[in-house]
Amino acid sequence: MLANVALSVLDEYIAQAPGGWRTSNLERAKRRRRGLPNFRLVRYADDWCLMVKGTRADAEALREEVAAVLATIGLRLSPDKTLITHIDEGLDFLGWRIQRHRKRGTSQHFIYNYPSKKAVLAVKRKVKMLCRQVVTNQPLDDLLRRVNPSLRGWCGYFRAGVSSAVFSYLSHYVWQTVWRWLRRKHPRSTWKTLRRRYCGGGWWPASEHRELIDLEKIGTTRYRYRGTVIPSPWPDTNEEHTAA
Repeated sequence: MLANVALSVLDEYIAQAPGGWRTSNLERAKRRRRGLPNFRLVRYADDWCLMVKGTRADAEALREEVAAVLATIGLRLSPDKTLITHIDEGLDFLGWRIQRHRKRGTSQHFIYNYPSKKAVLAVKRKVKMLCRQVVTNQPLDDLLRRVNPSLRGWCGYFRAGVSSAVFSYLSHYVWQTVWRWLRRKHPRSTWKTLRRRYCGGGWWPASEHRELIDLEKIGTTRYRYRGTVIPSPWPDTNEEHTAA
């Protein structure tokens, strides 16, 4: 909440600046023809990304402008967290890896978003930690009751992207981790005995009340454009406003 209050200064500056959000489409097209940059700001609390249609020099100049704006409220850019990069090189933002690639089998390039390596490592550490916290003298249902909601929430966040391959990888990782927990629980039992007891003769662990979530079965919803759905706080510059 405090970040939203403080950084509204940055929102307003970017919105009203030439080439910013409040610049009309006609004016933006004129600026492109003159070689001038256009830009838009995406911000979530204190995490933000300024997208620039221009050169690296334009991006560096905007960075200095932003630093000056933040200085007026006693804030400064972190050198370690401030990055200027091309979309072909990609960036990590809010857990996503956003990068432009050539579509396989074509000569066309598209921007893809998928879970970042840092986000994948975080959920793997979470699953491993839960398997250590739930001691082996507890029933399998206690483990599944804690693992499933964590994975379901993580996948719910990342399903709106190119995440199928990551979901498949994590599905196998979670399966192996839970099976290692079962092997520690019954060190003298054979695979056949464990499968009959916990998998109904199959291979997927389940208790009497729930089954281990299968991330491979979670569908993705790619390319959900929400720009026109989310209302903008900035009024249309072409509209006339009257004061009461």
